[in-house]
Amino acid sequence: MLKKWDGKVVIITGASRGIGQEIAEQFALNGAKVVVNYANHTGKAEEVVASIQKNGGEATAIQADISRVAEVAMLFQKTIEAYGQIDILVNNAGLLMTKPIQDVTEEDYDRLFATNVKGTYFACQQAAKHMSKNGRIINFSTSVTGSMFPAYSLYAGTKGAVEQFTRQLAKEFGPKGITINAIAPGPIQTELFTNGKTAAQIQGIINMNSFGRLGETDDIAGTVLFLASDESRWITGQTIRVNGGFI
Repeated sequence: MLKKWDGKVVIITGASRGIGQEIAEQFALNGAKVVVNYANHTGKAEEVVASIQKNGGEATAIQADISRVAEVAMLFQKTIEAYGQIDILVNNAGLLMTKPIQDVTEEDYDRLFATNVKGTYFACQQAAKHMSKNGRIINFSTSVTGSMFPAYSLYAGTKGAVEQFTRQLAKEFGPKGITINAIAPGPIQTELFTNGKTAAQIQGIINMNSFGRLGETDDIAGTVLFLASDESRWITGQTIRVNGGFI
């Protein structure tokens, strides 16, 4: 039986854990050949690939630090060498840091912008060079861009840039039938979100949405798969908040 993404090749950055891992596994279950990109967690990336293969899917892990433009180019080149094409790009990799402005260092600023902004932008550039016609690009923002949270200014600033890239690039990619959209998740039950937060802080955030819980990784993966599908072909240049009514 044919599956939805049979014959399609998807790159997912930051796919060794959390939301990226869930997206990788869901694409593989639906027939896609999956590139599990990672920067540092080799063992975890190999576990994701092994899990996909155990369930009958096809995947490979490619190490590349997306904050470095040369490594972004290498990620795409290795994907072409392995699979011959690229149909879907999910720019999931990102860093979260929360600090009051008086505590933010130049190193903090450069580190977050290098990964969250430069990494996403130059991955889109590689997609412009290598992606098949009628491809799909899904970037990651955050629902915090629509709120005013203390200590989130640097992180929200990086994601605001991603949202603007997404809007402005839509008409550059359109002639090839490629859509580009962004997802802005609310709080998700992942290590990235919960690290450093007290139980009281987490509960306070839970109380802000409509359903009285944190989001799960599959809440986000489902929207990614929709935006990668033919059903979303008339949606481009948009940022979609997937947050359970958080804002």
